[in-house]
Amino acid sequence: MKASTNTVVSFEYTLRVDGEVVDQGQLAYLHGQNQIIEGLEEAIEGREAGEAFAVTVGPEKAYGERNPDSVQVVPLSAFPDDAIVAPGEQFYAEDAAGNPMPLTVVGVDGEQVTVDFNHPLAGKTLEFDVKIREVREATPEELAHGHVHDPDSPAH
Repeated sequence: MKASTNTVVSFEYTLRVDGEVVDQGQLAYLHGQNQIIEGLEEAIEGREAGEAFAVTVGPEKAYGERNPDSVQVVPLSAFPDDAIVAPGEQFYAEDAAGNPMPLTVVGVDGEQVTVDFNHPLAGKTLEFDVKIREVREATPEELAHGHVHDPDSPAH
């Protein structure tokens, strides 16, 4: 079976940025449902179990370009009292609609904290090594719920 809309694709991957491994693991997702970055999903389209390939994904089909307006200065008082607020630490804020927005602390100057709302991989070219492990039809329940169900999970 080939990866196509509403199939479940399981794959192993290694992700490199500038030649350095930044992530590796396994993932199962509903193909065609925008659950992984666009460029990787396009590269998986039509692939079958057992296929291995490498793909380079530019920022425009990954996490976008860095937006300088997404770097802001906020007061230290905006963080929980017990939080360790230091460069590299990551937190979540909420937008006006209550949606979570990840942020990274990039600097602390007294009571002022510089934060970056850009995705850490924004502006980066991503290099993937991928091996497709399985492609199968999604179950009606998976399609209704919008995610893959783990048959070993007691939740499903």
